[in-house]
Amino acid sequence: MRLTIIGCGDAFGSGAHLQTAFHVRSETSAFLIDCGTTTLIGMRRLGLDPGDIDTVFVSHLHGDHFGGLTWILIDAQYVSKRTRPLVVTGPKGIEARFLVAAEALYPGITKGQGCFELTFIEYEEQKPLEVKGVAVTPFEVKHPSGAPPYALRFHLEGKVLAFSGDTGWTDVLYEVARDADLFISECFQYDVKIPIHLNYLTIDANYAKLGAKRVLLTHMSEAMLQNVGRVDASRYMVADDGMTLDL
Repeated sequence: MRLTIIGCGDAFGSGAHLQTAFHVRSETSAFLIDCGTTTLIGMRRLGLDPGDIDTVFVSHLHGDHFGGLTWILIDAQYVSKRTRPLVVTGPKGIEARFLVAAEALYPGITKGQGCFELTFIEYEEQKPLEVKGVAVTPFEVKHPSGAPPYALRFHLEGKVLAFSGDTGWTDVLYEVARDADLFISECFQYDVKIPIHLNYLTIDANYAKLGAKRVLLTHMSEAMLQNVGRVDASRYMVADDGMTLDL
């Protein structure tokens, strides 16, 4: 299983990074974890075919995490000529939010979907969901976005891949990250505590209790990026657009 970081940035373009999107290719499926507005650009740069994606797992309904779905749909209709089904999972109301956003950005695009089936599935708190051989369990976290925000814990190919989503500190992250082969953790600030995002010092104070085998820090602000040199490299990897990791 290979993880490719399409974009590891925040909503503000900090560090000139693209917005959040992770591409995972397993033996049975290719999928995205989040799909920020710049996702299609990043996929083109990396030679990743959006037509190969079976599923998009969305953590929460902010544009820098799901806004790229509109452009995936546009590509499917006009460029890729997609025929294979696409499943999008996300918080309650994701389909309605997508339809409003897509029609606002590209009027009429949802009326001529073309020759492929687009299905939306809503999460239920801590209820496992399986799509195309990928099992995911959502855990509600702290990041207001007009619908419940989630951290996601994936099981596939005997591995556990965990993602914090965007969130302030919550003890549910212990359960999300426990024994994960890789825990992708947002790290918006270095030492500033805010209720809707994590900071490095808080993550580090909880490192042992998180219990993940590897931790990848992502979604960093300019302030955090200025402090990357202070990150303990024996504990953490720092995300960058285009980075690949094998699990």
